[in-house]
Amino acid sequence: MSCQELWGKPVISLKGITKTYAAVAALRDVDLSIPDSCIYGIIGRSGAGKSTLLRIMSLLEGPDSGEVYYGAERVDTLRGHALLERRRKMGMIFQNFNLLGSRNAAANIAYPLEIAGMHKKQIEKRVTELLELVDIQDKRKARLRELSGGQKQRVAIARALAVSPQVLFCDEATSSLDPQTTRSILSLIRDLQERLKITVILITHQMEVIREICQEVAVLEEGSIVEQGSVASVFDSPKTQAARELVHA
Repeated sequence: MSCQELWGKPVISLKGITKTYAAVAALRDVDLSIPDSCIYGIIGRSGAGKSTLLRIMSLLEGPDSGEVYYGAERVDTLRGHALLERRRKMGMIFQNFNLLGSRNAAANIAYPLEIAGMHKKQIEKRVTELLELVDIQDKRKARLRELSGGQKQRVAIARALAVSPQVLFCDEATSSLDPQTTRSILSLIRDLQERLKITVILITHQMEVIREICQEVAVLEEGSIVEQGSVASVFDSPKTQAARELVHA
């Protein structure tokens, strides 16, 4: 059963998205519908257009043509305060963590709450909740140099969840981690998605990551979605050469 059948209406819809850089087409007429409360994978080789697609879905860039919807609201046309408010409903974690080296673990998690203007006592309470949520309560005062890669990613996940986002974007979030740590981080993401009922969009070039936690997947090749469907169907009977190469890599 697909995410769409399980959860219904899409949280993010892309319609005819095209994006070109210096006469090179990064995305070509992309249509994509991502259901609510689902772990959705987007996979492709280097240069397939994954980063561009992520930036457009997360409203860091606008498309040259096409439309982006969050629910029933068109969002690619938002500007100013309305755009900032929409971005605050998203969380994002990265391959290289993007943490602030001058801050300890708790202060990194607190940063988006400070930007949002939350009261200091509320921030302290929320940071404590988040440290417990990602199971690093004992690392509150740890500096980044004292943390392992997996612990840094847990801090980054907690920071991304600080403002209670509706959507969590994961951009190659496990690519720099060893296999055991990768499994623990993927397990954490799956548990958090089930507990918080958020939508997780996982961008990766690693098919084993898709296999581990995603329910549905879209295969991106040279800026186009060449295949999409349930993870089981794409793994069991890939219909395109790009999907077959990724599955059997």
